[in-house]
Amino acid sequence: MASSPSTSPRPQHTPNTAFRALRGHLSPGEFAANVRRSAREIGEQVSCDARYIGRVEAGEIRCPNYAYERVFLHMFPGYSLTDMGFAPRETVRGRAARTRGARMENDAPPPTTKRRGKTPLTPLPPLTDHPDSPGLIAFPDCHEYDEESDVLRRAFMTGGPAALAAASVGGATPTARAAGRPAPATGRLRAGSSDADAVEQAVRHIRLLDDRHGGALLYHRAAASLRAAYELLDAGTSRQTVADRLHAGAGELAISVGWLAHDSGRYDDARSHYAEALATARVAADPALEAHAFCNTSFLARDAGRPREAVRAAQAGQLAARHLGSPHLMSLLALREAGGWAGLGDRTGCKQALARAHRLFARGSTAQDPEWMSFFGEAELEGLEAQCWSALRDWKRAAHHAERAVQLQKPHFTRNQALFTAELAGDLAAQGEAAGAAEAAARALDFLGPVRSGRINTMLRTAAGRLRPFRREPAVASFLSRQAATA
Repeated sequence: MASSPSTSPRPQHTPNTAFRALRGHLSPGEFAANVRRSAREIGEQVSCDARYIGRVEAGEIRCPNYAYERVFLHMFPGYSLTDMGFAPRETVRGRAARTRGARMENDAPPPTTKRRGKTPLTPLPPLTDHPDSPGLIAFPDCHEYDEESDVLRRAFMTGGPAALAAASVGGATPTARAAGRPAPATGRLRAGSSDADAVEQAVRHIRLLDDRHGGALLYHRAAASLRAAYELLDAGTSRQTVADRLHAGAGELAISVGWLAHDSGRYDDARSHYAEALATARVAADPALEAHAFCNTSFLARDAGRPREAVRAAQAGQLAARHLGSPHLMSLLALREAGGWAGLGDRTGCKQALARAHRLFARGSTAQDPEWMSFFGEAELEGLEAQCWSALRDWKRAAHHAERAVQLQKPHFTRNQALFTAELAGDLAAQGEAAGAAEAAARALDFLGPVRSGRINTMLRTAAGRLRPFRREPAVASFLSRQAATA
């Protein structure tokens, strides 16, 4: 992370004039929009904005991460990174890459260097090896320990959203700012738009990591960011627009952290975080945040064995969302309601809610669909319907919809691929289709390298219990052996 300006000079950067020439007459914002559009053309996801373009042109980003590299090479065929004014990658790898190399040579951990006035950085847990480069951590949009992504990952994971903002813009965290100049009479600094940016960026970062890795590895570190977000909210702000963004961002962060707790089996923690988000929504009179909080509360209630609460929460969410102009949000809330009815054993109520969910989904997406619903597509619709039929013990229907969910799921939603495959394994096992269930269960186990999810582990234990009567079959025996070792 960047040091406080009061204790360390700002680094000197050489402007990237070659990249500035490529932008031509476009504004930084217009050029950033072109970058995002080009990323979608090749299946990449980058959060490019005018500030990022400005940092590149100022020379602060001497080499882009691999995702941006692929996008830039797609945008400018025939150009190399050096043609675009970037430095060779091997000359700008972050301190973590050099430290890792030294560790491999010396077979000993590097010494911890204390920084005056700073809390020492703690090492990141190894989420998973990158498939192309064993030993490197695979993060979405950050496929290498390059200069920029190393700083951003460390800032987010160790210092919360305020530190992430500081790393993103090269400034100081609120704590460092407070140390560098007198605090106001209230004893704390007021939050500003950059703090709201940081909270929003932290929410997006958590969602990207969750899509790849599940909740178990991320929960505690994300919870620290949530505390930082509410400290920013409590600090107050002089502008209502910033206050509104902080309320919405803190509420969404509470839901994201609650979901990580939910996915890793910490149901009481999840319930507390969702209640915190709901209270924030009510204070801010934010119906979109309220609908989201009720949506997740309903899902949690279903998984925790409180189906009637699941129905009530889903219905309350639909009431909050009725004027938001998002049929897909209403469809998801109807699916949550269907899950509650299924848990109650009410087949009629479940079928009616499922029919409503399909009608709403067929209306298509709109500009009013919430950003957090990026996961919600036909695969999710099929997967949630499969879970309803499974709860009603209609295994044949459940397996049909689970198989559809597996076929339709986009590859970058790794956790959901594992989830729907585990669902399929359990449904097939319940029908006595041992070979197909064992094959699906083995595929689900393959995902449990990059994915850590208590929910998926529970589903695979259920599948294993249903398959034990068939353990003489080689495929079943192989899965049961692997599952026991994994557990």
